[in-house]
Amino acid sequence: MKISINTGIGRVYPNKNSGFVSFRSQRSEYAARGIAEYWIVDPQMNRVTVLILFYGFYEETRFTGNTAIASTILRELQLTTEQVLNAG
Repeated sequence: MKISINTGIGRVYPNKNSGFVSFRSQRSEYAARGIAEYWIVDPQMNRVTVLILFYGFYEETRFTGNTAIASTILRELQLTTEQVLNAG
């Protein structure tokens, strides 16, 4: 049995020029590749953003604090934003 998980997780790193990283091009690339879900972990803003591909465009939900992160692919995963941010 082959299982394919079509998800990605990225971390925000400061950009020397603007202080933040733009994710517009990343969204386009991921959508073109059919990445169904990806997370952006942003320790500077203390949040995790989950983006879910819906008819070619990403819908995003932001999670902070002790809020449980909802994933359409990793449904049994039970993590809060705080746990993800403190993991590393």
